[in-house]
Amino acid sequence: MPVASSEPEHAGIWPDAWLLEAVESGVIDAPDFAEVQLQPASIDLTLGDVAHRLRCSFLPGKNDTVENQMRSFVIGPPIPLEDGAILERNRPYLIRLRERLSLPKRIRARANPKSSTGRLDVFTRVITDRNGVFDDVKAGYRGPLYLEVVPRSFAVTAKTGLALNQLRLMKGDSNEIEVPDAEIRAAHRTDPILYRNGQPVDRRDVYTQGGLWLTLDLLKRDEEPVGFRAKHNSSLVDLSLVDAHDPEDFWETVVPETGNRVVLEPEDFYLLLSAEAVRVPPQYAAEMTAFDPAGGEVRTHYAGFFDPGFGHDPTGLFSQGSRAALEIRAHDVPFAVDHLQRVCSLRFERMAGEPTTLYGSQRGSHYQGQMSTLSKHFRWANRADQATFTTSTGRRRRG
Repeated sequence: MPVASSEPEHAGIWPDAWLLEAVESGVIDAPDFAEVQLQPASIDLTLGDVAHRLRCSFLPGKNDTVENQMRSFVIGPPIPLEDGAILERNRPYLIRLRERLSLPKRIRARANPKSSTGRLDVFTRVITDRNGVFDDVKAGYRGPLYLEVVPRSFAVTAKTGLALNQLRLMKGDSNEIEVPDAEIRAAHRTDPILYRNGQPVDRRDVYTQGGLWLTLDLLKRDEEPVGFRAKHNSSLVDLSLVDAHDPEDFWETVVPETGNRVVLEPEDFYLLLSAEAVRVPPQYAAEMTAFDPAGGEVRTHYAGFFDPGFGHDPTGLFSQGSRAALEIRAHDVPFAVDHLQRVCSLRFERMAGEPTTLYGSQRGSHYQGQMSTLSKHFRWANRADQATFTTSTGRRRRG
C-alpha cells in the first residue's frame, strides 16, 4: 500500500505499511527497530535495560508521570536486564520500554500482551504518563511507554530487547472502527469466519451482541487431553528461548470427566482450545472480549488479539480457520465448564487498509493452524503428538 500522507485516509487500525511509516517518521520512536517487530496490524514493543521491583501495581492518574509515581512503590535497586534477569512469580515489575510515541492529535493506540506472553500466564499492561487506565494510549500522546509485568504461574528470565506485548495505532473513534453486528453477520454468511468440525458454524450458534461466540472444546477422545494446567512450583522459563523447554516440567494435561466436563480449580491456570476455528478476513482485526460475569466467575483470554489473516490462508492450507487458544482461570471456588460452553466473544475492528502481508504468510507467525495451546517456548508446542505428561487426574499418557 503506498504511503502518501502522514496518516491513513480512512478510520481504522493502521496496517503494517503505515506502522512502518510511523517508525520511519518518528511517530513511533523505535531504537534498533527490526522488521521482525512488525505484524500485519501491530508492532512489537521491546523491553528496556532495567526492571523495577514494585510492592504494588499503580496508575499515575491524569496529572502525574509514571516516573514520579513509581518512587513510592519501588522495592530495592534497579534490576539490570542486559544479560537477563529472573522475575519472580506474583511480583509486579515495571520496565520502561525502548519505544516511545509522538502521536498525531487524531491518532490513539492500544496495547495487549502477545499470544506467547498470555500462554505463559505472564500478565502485562502498558502504562503511560498522565493516564488513569492501562493499555489505552490517548490520542496525541507524546512520551515514554512502561510495561507492568507480573509472572503468575512460572518464574521467568527476561532480557533487554525481548517483546512481551504489542501496540496498535488507530484513527477514529469506536463507532468508526468497531464493525457492526449486521456487517459481521453478512460476512459470515458469504465467507464464513467460524468453522466447527470442518463446517461453517450455523449463524444461530455464533451471533451475539457485539461479535461472535467462541465455545470450549472439551470433547472426550479416549484419554487424550483437551488442554493443560500449569504445575505449582515449577521450573524457570527463559523467555528468550524457543522450542527449548520440556513441557512436562511445567504442565499437567487435562482430561475431561464423563460428560465432557472439566472442573477448574480456583486460581489455577489452564490452556484450552476453542471448538471453533477462526478466519479473520484481511479487512478486519479481531479481539476477544470478556464474557458476562453473570455466566460464571471465569477469566479468559489474557492475550486476545487476532491479526488480519489469522486462519485465513489463500493457499487453502488453513482454509477452514485456526482454533483459538483460551487462557482461563477460575476465581474463588471450583467451577465446572462443559463442552461447547460459551466463554467469550470475538469482536471485530475495521482496518484502515489491508496489510501487505497477512498473519502466517511471511511474518514470524507461530500459531497459524495450531494443534496445541502451548507457547513457542516449549518443545513439541505445535505438534499434535505431544510427549508423555502427567494428567491432572494423576494418569499418564503418551501422544
